[in-house]
Amino acid sequence: MRDDARLMRKALALAERGRGSTSPNPMVGALVVTPDGVIVGRGAHRAAGGPHAEVIALEDAGERARGATLYCTLEPCSHTGRTGPCAPLVTRAGISRAVIAMQDPNPNVDGGGLRHLRDSGIETIVGVEEAAAARQNAVFLTNIRHGRPHVTLKAAVSLDGRLGLPGARTRLTGPAADRRVHRQRAEVDAIAVGSGTILADDPLLTARGAYRDRSLARVIFDRRLRTPPTARVLSTLDAGPVIIVSSVRAAESGGAAAALTAAGARILALPGNDLDTALRALMDGGIASLVLEGGGDLHRAALDAGVVDAVHVYITPRMLGPAGVAWIGEGRIAWEGLRERRATWLGNDLLVEGVVTDVHGNH
Repeated sequence: MRDDARLMRKALALAERGRGSTSPNPMVGALVVTPDGVIVGRGAHRAAGGPHAEVIALEDAGERARGATLYCTLEPCSHTGRTGPCAPLVTRAGISRAVIAMQDPNPNVDGGGLRHLRDSGIETIVGVEEAAAARQNAVFLTNIRHGRPHVTLKAAVSLDGRLGLPGARTRLTGPAADRRVHRQRAEVDAIAVGSGTILADDPLLTARGAYRDRSLARVIFDRRLRTPPTARVLSTLDAGPVIIVSSVRAAESGGAAAALTAAGARILALPGNDLDTALRALMDGGIASLVLEGGGDLHRAALDAGVVDAVHVYITPRMLGPAGVAWIGEGRIAWEGLRERRATWLGNDLLVEGVVTDVHGNH
């Protein structure tokens, strides 16, 4: 139908209502539309464990769902998780046609819902606005495909590519960019920094001025346990846990681990210093999305390990000169190699964004 793409875009807009609250589930939106084009049911998945978008939309439509078309941004599930399967509900509601943006790559679904719909005689079309649906659920797709959190590398740099001045906390971005940073913090599961950032800036790492209805994990990569128990982030445990990723050797030697634990930190001690392994361990702990906020050493390590999915760089008009701390070395980010590049002015600062494409062409 000519209106399939337009109606799917409406379903994608509905799905956005769950941004920042559905983790580790995907965002999903659904519409029920009668043959004469009237929307009689709307639904959006709002929280893990809550009703799925299709269920809400079908309940909203009631008997008007019979003979109607279901528009759904993700394949209806066919397995029982925290809630029951959706595909049989679609069939029982009397839907005659289903338009799906993308197949669910979750091995528990992976086409099973689509088969159920087709086997039940429902005309099923897949792929309408698929690229937009994939962008919307980039976190979920990374989790399924790579078994680790979706990682966004975020940096604020001066016009001459410096992170700050050595030995001093350097504020670069203006109010508009700061609001954007805190809005992003309100949407993700975790913020991560290296121990050098803790020692240099002593940040709070909280989401300020943006609504968030669930805890925000703060991750510190600190293989030598240099983080002091007096770090300001440890005074914000009401906002969420502070997880210090370290080595088994550091955790078992000296009293640093005990002091940090007494201050409220959780120590995640790993046998090696591999970022991919650390990220998988964090995902096992419920972290599906993570923003790497600094510093340069951690950014370089993440880029070298190939675990960065998106890049957000705030470029400020300020010059710091050769005394400033350089961000990353040459060759680690090829801007022309990023997908979906865009630049947005935020006051006097320029936000440059891009999506990293992996060796398999996924993003």
